Amino acid sequence: MTATVDRHVEEAPSGGKVPLVELKNIGKSYGNITALKDISLRVHAGQVTGILGDNGAGKSTLIKIIAGYHPQTDGELLIDGEPIKLTSPKDALGKGIATVYQNLAVVPLMPVWRNFFLGQEIRQGRFPWALDANAMRATTLTELSKMGIDLPDVDVPIGSLSGGQRQCVAIARAVFFGARVLILDEPTAALGVKQSGVVLKYITAAKEAGFGVVFITHNPHHAHMVGDHFVLLNRGQQKLDCTYDDITLEHLTQEMAGGDELEALSHELRGAKGG
Repeated sequence: MTATVDRHVEEAPSGGKVPLVELKNIGKSYGNITALKDISLRVHAGQVTGILGDNGAGKSTLIKIIAGYHPQTDGELLIDGEPIKLTSPKDALGKGIATVYQNLAVVPLMPVWRNFFLGQEIRQGRFPWALDANAMRATTLTELSKMGIDLPDVDVPIGSLSGGQRQCVAIARAVFFGARVLILDEPTAALGVKQSGVVLKYITAAKEAGFGVVFITHNPHHAHMVGDHFVLLNRGQQKLDCTYDDITLEHLTQEMAGGDELEALSHELRGAKGG
């Protein structure tokens, strides 16, 4: 199920591996509105970094900074240990950072292979409108197979695939076009249990193939299944930063649900009921 990837990873001065992406005290403000404050995290090759948070926690803003949609107001973004200011999603993709959004930006009635190469089609001959359909079909089959995706017919409309299959096609597409870091925006949010399991398997496959994965989710169960490192956002601030070995699923779920705030509310409601 895993792909074999030969990657050169630099060593940090401390002897550890240099993160593919690192955020140091990142902040983002819109006028007098603070969306993010003092966010720090690392994305390493061969690891899944789970970013959790409820609606309004700042997850989308953080994605857009890493993906190059808008620059941070404060702090520093490093890629391969070098400080950088990303100016656009194209700039981020040039650095190997690809984002797979929840809506996937696919054309449902087009075949799988057309969606795989959408906007980056292979041409043949001297005519710019002549597509090399056979090459694109063969490449799509090969790349999906590398990710362990069994899809014998890439001529079917992508809209006919399950939600999990569409997510996996989008991941394979990002990998093919040069991604080293995959940012997955709520990939299991609209899926049932079985299809969520399909996506989680391919996230694990990408990790084992040496990619750095940023898994954005509000589901602590999914995050704990595949994650190596967890960051919990709450109202634009970093509430939790720990590794898999440092936290149980129960603790992660409690923190995601509100932690001390939830406990205080529970006591308040019990008191009101008792009164």
